[in-house]
Amino acid sequence: MLKRLFLVAVVTIFFVFQSISSATAVELDDAIRTVRLNEAGDEVTLSLQEVKRGQRIFVDSCSYCHKSGTTKTNPNVGLGLNALANAEPPKDNIEGIVEYLKNPTTYDGETNIYELHPNTTRSDLYPMMRNLTDEDLKAVAGHILIQPKIRGTMWGGGKVYN
Repeated sequence: MLKRLFLVAVVTIFFVFQSISSATAVELDDAIRTVRLNEAGDEVTLSLQEVKRGQRIFVDSCSYCHKSGTTKTNPNVGLGLNALANAEPPKDNIEGIVEYLKNPTTYDGETNIYELHPNTTRSDLYPMMRNLTDEDLKAVAGHILIQPKIRGTMWGGGKVYN
């Protein structure tokens, strides 16, 4: 009898956990996968393959310094949409982030920091960058841009820049 009661309890907990986790799972529909392509406001819908590729590359290459969209070396500037939009030039679009990954500058856009931030211009600083193609960089940018839609303020530290 005790065994049966224990089994019923375990099964009940399992089903409750399944219903909670399926209710909180995010479906990557077109609305979530649609992000700004450029400063002109053009948009692009990323494929599921691009999303997966961007996530994998971000985790492998960027997450050491940008865990959950924060910035380890400068906690005042995260990867949230407000911070990206208020950078100079704005980086709240795929082309802006790709350009930054090729030629990084300070937040105000005035000073080139290619000697400090990993980039494709100087891949000796962070060798993993040397193998990333433009398509890889676009996938990473897409990953960065969809995270606020998925994780809300848990992405980028929840900071608001105006």
